[in-house]
Amino acid sequence: MIKKIIVSACLLISFVSFAQQGTASPYSFYGIGDVRFKGTLEFRSMAGVAVEQDSIHLNIENPASYASLIQTTFSVGGTFGTSNLKTSQETAKAQRTTFDYLAIGIPMGKFGAAFGLIPVSSVGYKIRNDRTDTEGATSSQLSGTGGINKVFFGLGYKIRPNWNIGADAQYNFGKITTTSVELLTGVQNSTAETNAAELSGLSFNIGTMYQTKLTQKLQLFTSLNYTFATNLSSNTTRTISVDGDSTPIVFDPHGDDLKLPNKVTFGAGIGQARKWLVGTTMAFQGDGQFANYYNSEQNVRYEKYQKYAVGGYYIPNYTSFSNYFSRITYRAGLKYEKIGLIINNESIKDVGMTLGAGVPIPGSFSNVNFGVEFGKRGTVSSNLVQENYVNFSVSFSFNDRWFIKSKYN
Repeated sequence: MIKKIIVSACLLISFVSFAQQGTASPYSFYGIGDVRFKGTLEFRSMAGVAVEQDSIHLNIENPASYASLIQTTFSVGGTFGTSNLKTSQETAKAQRTTFDYLAIGIPMGKFGAAFGLIPVSSVGYKIRNDRTDTEGATSSQLSGTGGINKVFFGLGYKIRPNWNIGADAQYNFGKITTTSVELLTGVQNSTAETNAAELSGLSFNIGTMYQTKLTQKLQLFTSLNYTFATNLSSNTTRTISVDGDSTPIVFDPHGDDLKLPNKVTFGAGIGQARKWLVGTTMAFQGDGQFANYYNSEQNVRYEKYQKYAVGGYYIPNYTSFSNYFSRITYRAGLKYEKIGLIINNESIKDVGMTLGAGVPIPGSFSNVNFGVEFGKRGTVSSNLVQENYVNFSVSFSFNDRWFIKSKYN
């Protein structure tokens, strides 16, 4: 039954992933786009607090967690999001449906391994400046699509029953296409410039997790992981065309290196395993060199990324047989982020709240997870855009004993 569900989920996610536009944010114009992956839904519903050595849920952000898995775990998730965009003068709405991640974790004694596919960032904006009612004025329309994905493989090792270490390697790849169209009022034909950038590069991540008893029931959980700085090679093809001209001008490919900065994430929490947990997470990332020649602006610069979050979960009675709702995991969290972007001397911030629930599938360790995120990004000050967003997410975490040879026919 589990295998049939997994095949169905794969087909569904494959279809959605080809049909999606991962973001509608105007801030995705800059750098490598809107950074989308914030962890699997179980932990994202706690604002990213992922400090416990979980045995049935994948924690993709810290490879040390793989060593705690007790069954093969298949995890897949997606999101439907809606945003209200506003400036000091105008408003607009946008919707999107996205594939968030697909990963498999495999226990191997003291070791654990995981691999999967994750959309890292997305570009998806349309910005229009209509001045056709003014003679001699220039109207423009900017649009962008694409993003970066990564495939990863990681290993975790349990040094002691309460201490794990791990590392993973990631191959980042993707394509970002931007188009700029300009039309001079009174001139019949418009001019369009298209830049198609193909990006690729390797990155590496290491982590450790440690937990210890404070009292008979109370435990301390800690997590630390570090992502090394790396470069993405960008190979951009530029094309200029005039409306009505069947022969566009194609320039030779232009090569750049985009710097992805190092990132360190630390988390700690206290709680009772499979009962409740309250924790906090802090993440810091260096200022990167994300500007490509086609999206560089004088009023834009990049700063260090920062994130502060608190969150936790509560399970009324994990072992209850008489009350199904007592085995549901209830999750919540709060987050504050500086996304690493400064426009018009205004640091762009993202503040939000998350809620979620993990619903167990009877007769197994598998579960279905639901989450909702409310937040605000940006501001209407300094001629900028404020996004008020709501994201509805669902994920499946299937757990089973694979790769075990039957002793009986």
